[in-house]
Amino acid sequence: MREKARVMDADEVRRALRRIAHEITERHRDPSRVALVGIRTRGVHLSERLAAAIEAIEGLRPPTGTLDITHYRDDRQVRAAAPAPDVPVVQTPAIPFAITEMHVVLVDDVLFTGRTVRAAMDALIDVGRPSSVQLAVLIDRGHRELPIRPDYVGKNVPTSAREHITVRLSEIDGRDEVVIEEPD
Repeated sequence: MREKARVMDADEVRRALRRIAHEITERHRDPSRVALVGIRTRGVHLSERLAAAIEAIEGLRPPTGTLDITHYRDDRQVRAAAPAPDVPVVQTPAIPFAITEMHVVLVDDVLFTGRTVRAAMDALIDVGRPSSVQLAVLIDRGHRELPIRPDYVGKNVPTSAREHITVRLSEIDGRDEVVIEEPD
């Protein structure tokens, strides 16, 4: 893959997350009933950043949790047949709080086909029954295969099907940025 375009730098990622945090607090008058659940891997780090931003706004940090949706994907056989650089290690959900009666915001880095989000909703319902489930993504690139749309978006980035969005976060990659890549 080669980099085609830089979509967001570190400042733009920070500003987008701060804006999403403001949107979440505006929509939910009682921040004590909001929880953020990150979809492994980058969604987890984004949810922690959003929780810190909400705490800076409201003075109350929402609880955060982690979902691993590997076993919930409806395209496991297709993905297993494709060459993968690394095999994911399946982990149980790490949600150390009751989600019943909570407004859960699922957090992910990129929304593409919608299949990851559908799998995350299935995994979440296995944990409990929240009052509502919303979706926050850093990037919405379109090309949906399922009728899923985000409630909170950092940036809409129209792409072709052959392009790839890469989100890099300092916690994993040593820097914050979003780039469009395409095959060589």
